[in-house]
Amino acid sequence: MTSFVLTVSCASTRGIVAAISGYLAEKGCNISDSSQFDDMETGNFFMRVSFLSEEGLDAEALTKGFAPIADRFGMDFQLHDANKRMKVLLMVSRFGHCLNDLLYRWKIGALPIDIVGVVSNHFDYQKLVVNHDIPFHHIAVTKANKPEAEARLMQVVEQSGAELIVLARYMQVLSDEVCQKMSGRIINIHHSFLPSFKGANPYKQAYQRGVKLIGATAHYVTADLDEGPIIEQDVVRVTHAQSAGDFISIGRDIESQVLARAVHAHIHHGVFLNGHRTVVFPPSPGSYVSERMG
Repeated sequence: MTSFVLTVSCASTRGIVAAISGYLAEKGCNISDSSQFDDMETGNFFMRVSFLSEEGLDAEALTKGFAPIADRFGMDFQLHDANKRMKVLLMVSRFGHCLNDLLYRWKIGALPIDIVGVVSNHFDYQKLVVNHDIPFHHIAVTKANKPEAEARLMQVVEQSGAELIVLARYMQVLSDEVCQKMSGRIINIHHSFLPSFKGANPYKQAYQRGVKLIGATAHYVTADLDEGPIIEQDVVRVTHAQSAGDFISIGRDIESQVLARAVHAHIHHGVFLNGHRTVVFPPSPGSYVSERMG
């Protein structure tokens, strides 16, 4: 039996859930998990359904049969093979905590993705990446060569078939053109001190101002720097007894966790764009279970 994930967004109206569940039952499918949200402010409806095709219908047949229902309700829908791993390209500069965390989760099977490459503007993590049998691409970026560097980046994306780019503390600003071309397919992570503490050493600035909460934000990248739709956030409480170095260590830890959760939600098709916001459904039961961990 093949497991699928159906994602649906449309204007809210009566009968959507009944139509979807009725269609799946008619086609011999068994729903294993379902989440939905009706946004009363915007009038938008969102739904994510995991199901098993118990009578062996493939994605093409299910999609073709569902099309009339989608037309009737004006749905934007996608049908995904739940067992197909998303191809992901990681990008990093000189802070490697998020990269190391993602590589570890990938290695033990907790993050079921295919890492098709790592791009960096430095050589710091070349050996680490190559030792994981992952292609490493060094693309130096300067003000003078930025167009050429981004052309090379997009060439890597196309050649690798990357479906998602994860900025694992990549410290170069992507152009509007790249952001638009990869809209909804680039995830970034940063501390949540913005806009209060900009520039260098934000954790030191926060320490000097007596901050009591350290947070991190993962969001989709848009042309507006660090203002894309938020996918995941978290905070940790700190005290006056901790040092600026403690702040940095705690911050790196929470950045790694938040980024991993955002990537996990995206690859399981649980994130829906809702204007400048997102709707994020919880992962299906069992999605954190690793086959490699036994």
